[in-house]
Amino acid sequence: MEIRQISSLSRPISNASGANNESASLGFADILKSIIDEAQALRQVDLHNNALLATREIESLHKPMIDMKKAELALQFTLQVRNKILEAYQEIMRMQI
Repeated sequence: MEIRQISSLSRPISNASGANNESASLGFADILKSIIDEAQALRQVDLHNNALLATREIESLHKPMIDMKKAELALQFTLQVRNKILEAYQEIMRMQI
């Protein structure tokens, strides 16, 4: 898993001139999709490592264990994001108009 700066979140949604530049900014759906895709990719790596470990094609136990923890943490993070989204939706639904 590559550690990178979350600079895409700090960019403004629209520029000051009012012009719509969709390629320069990511929407919420794009960010959420990238988080889910990364979690799925880490899970696939974990499953592949488990298969290699079961067939004794991997001699070291370190890399599969690290990849397993990465996949677990990515899943926990994705679930926490989902829970926060659901809480926000429920809060909006409770608002009176």
